[in-house]
Amino acid sequence: MFSADIYQKRRAGLVHGELRGLLLFLGNVDAPMNYRDNTYPFVQDASFRYFFGLDEPGLAGLIDVASGNATLFGTDPGVDDIVWTGELPSLAERAARIGVSASRPYAELSEVIQEALRTGTPVHYLAPYRSETVLELAGLFGTTAMSAKAAFSPALTRRVVALREIKGAEEIAEMESALAVTRQMHIAAMKASRPGAMEYEVVGLMEGIMRCHDWQLAYPSIFSRRGEVLHNHAHDQRLDAGDLVVNDTGASSKSGYASDITRTIPVGGRFSERQKPLYQAVLDMQLEAIKALRAGVRYLDVHKLAARVMVERMTALGFFKGDANEIVESGAYAIAFPHGLGHQIGLDVHDMEALGETLVGYDETAERSPLFGLGYLRLGKALKAGMVLTVEPGIYFIPALIDAWQKEGRHAGFINFEVFQSYRDFGGIRIEDNVLVTETGSRVLGEPIPKTIEEVEAIMAG
Repeated sequence: MFSADIYQKRRAGLVHGELRGLLLFLGNVDAPMNYRDNTYPFVQDASFRYFFGLDEPGLAGLIDVASGNATLFGTDPGVDDIVWTGELPSLAERAARIGVSASRPYAELSEVIQEALRTGTPVHYLAPYRSETVLELAGLFGTTAMSAKAAFSPALTRRVVALREIKGAEEIAEMESALAVTRQMHIAAMKASRPGAMEYEVVGLMEGIMRCHDWQLAYPSIFSRRGEVLHNHAHDQRLDAGDLVVNDTGASSKSGYASDITRTIPVGGRFSERQKPLYQAVLDMQLEAIKALRAGVRYLDVHKLAARVMVERMTALGFFKGDANEIVESGAYAIAFPHGLGHQIGLDVHDMEALGETLVGYDETAERSPLFGLGYLRLGKALKAGMVLTVEPGIYFIPALIDAWQKEGRHAGFINFEVFQSYRDFGGIRIEDNVLVTETGSRVLGEPIPKTIEEVEAIMAG
């Protein structure tokens, strides 16, 4: 948790602009795994945490735009609670920690909302992404779940995005704190990825490092010798010499700020002659993309730059044929790079995407493409100084995709399907870092994590 003045400043940023009435921020509640009192690890709603700071269930914040005053709604602990939890601060004490002078029982929130509706006062809230929140909104507003889900405020969403996407110094420090631990996790994984090891053993080692800090993962780890499966959360494979393992793992800091790092590991400690040129191609994609970042540049164009670098490298290896720009614009490149270059990152690993992926990633500077591959680009708009984003290009050989495109003859004038077929057992490669955009360029956050061929092999040899 930051100092109270930071949260006061953030809330003050909401009351300037087109918004009128009340701004409602519902925190998350506990989610049972299999019975009420056995819950999943709690993760607070990121927008509530951004403006109200508190990382505990059952809270709501309400801001009166006219006065700028905020009220925290929650429940004071009773003796029955304290028996199980120990002494807890009062609601008023928790409110004071975040610079809020007014607090009220949660049960009174419904009355406040209903009074606003009776007097025609607008009540704005963000798009709900959890069923518990949808039902709570339906109850507060006396409407159906479907209506509650649809009635979120685009105006509030735009304002929240404008505030949250520009990271303060305190946020950058938290993200670099998370990256320091994530770096330890990735280096440990490199050293442990030996022939005969099980994937879950390496994942357990990484998560143990994280748990030593009493932190949580920012997202379920992807650690797989089947790197061509983009979101492969299974960890049940035995590692064999010559495998490439995609390790996409990141920890969240104590204040909830995420890290998101991917490295590709050669099991046995050395990249093969077949693997090296493709690994270097992905690294070139990433380095050229990072070099191109600065305020005012559209991330859509940076994605296309990375794709063009890939096509040029892979054309030299016989995978593509024809003009690189034409191959990129046609979408043919996506047979090997079928996802977007990256996304914003902050309190959420895909920062703010719960508010609406297109609302967050696109605006009047960029439209979302309908093309396969490019359509998965989560962030396309012009960048601003203070944004933090991931740069995570990859090359993948997905047998089902290769077979389908070859069967229908898709982009046959650009793709050498025979060469792709000869690599159908190759797997995948991805390299990812977290990057701060500045007015004149960018900065990769955190202490460098080995990613060149020489660096990775040296760590594994050590």
